[in-house]
Amino acid sequence: MRYKWILLLLSVSVLACSRVQVQDNTTSATAPAPEGYELVWQDEFQKDGKPDSTNWSYEYGLKRNNELQWYQPENANIQNGVLVIEGKREKVKNEFYDATSTDWRKNTAYADYTSASINTNRKKTFQYGIIEVRARIDTAMGMWPAIWTLGVSKGWPANGETDIMEYYRVEGQPTILANAAWAHESKRAEWDERKVPFSHFLEKDPLWPEKFHVWKMDWTENYIRLYLDDELLNEVDLSQTKNPDGFNPFHQPHYILLNLAIGSNGGDPATTDFPRKYEVDYVRVYQKK
Repeated sequence: MRYKWILLLLSVSVLACSRVQVQDNTTSATAPAPEGYELVWQDEFQKDGKPDSTNWSYEYGLKRNNELQWYQPENANIQNGVLVIEGKREKVKNEFYDATSTDWRKNTAYADYTSASINTNRKKTFQYGIIEVRARIDTAMGMWPAIWTLGVSKGWPANGETDIMEYYRVEGQPTILANAAWAHESKRAEWDERKVPFSHFLEKDPLWPEKFHVWKMDWTENYIRLYLDDELLNEVDLSQTKNPDGFNPFHQPHYILLNLAIGSNGGDPATTDFPRKYEVDYVRVYQKK
């Protein structure tokens, strides 16, 4: 009899643990919209396989900031209701290699890592409203996950960039960033930046990296407010974000990007175990009724 009771208690314990895990990794697809807003677009990543091609496109190859990863579609997949962007240590031949080029994206013969970067460009764009993303980021050395937007008109930085979330190393220290950038007449870009030491979040919750968190961009004609778990990280005054030609890149539609970069600002990944995972539970866009 005592043996049966032990088995029963073990069964209940396992069931309880499995329920906790499920609750940590999923949320209701019918969460109420913020007051005065309505849900206009969402991707809940519920169907296993590749991201929905009517919503998302892929970047391919070497792209920015002398990062180490080769972007490819193979590293973005939906598993158990979550988009998984996977960083891998694997050597890939650069099919655009040109030894005579002065562009590092072409004169690099091989990439030593792969990852994925997906975006809604030319498929889903938004002007004003609330963009909300629930994700679990990888904070290992070398990782640079991001949630960001770019304007549809003009080249960077004149098109405007909003970093809803970036995680990387600032002077060697892990940091969460919330930024906006636009064109400047005398330097490459003008930035409104907020850099929050990662220790700020770990002090509140030592298990922070193991959990999903909600990043939010509240965007009106007058301001952009960037939140993490309802904590305001940065507020950008859009009366101050005009390019030298007078164009305000945050008064135009933007598209959404999700990516996991490796190296560069993320730090040296040489001693990091791979593969790494950046997981996104959902992306939702609300606009005023």
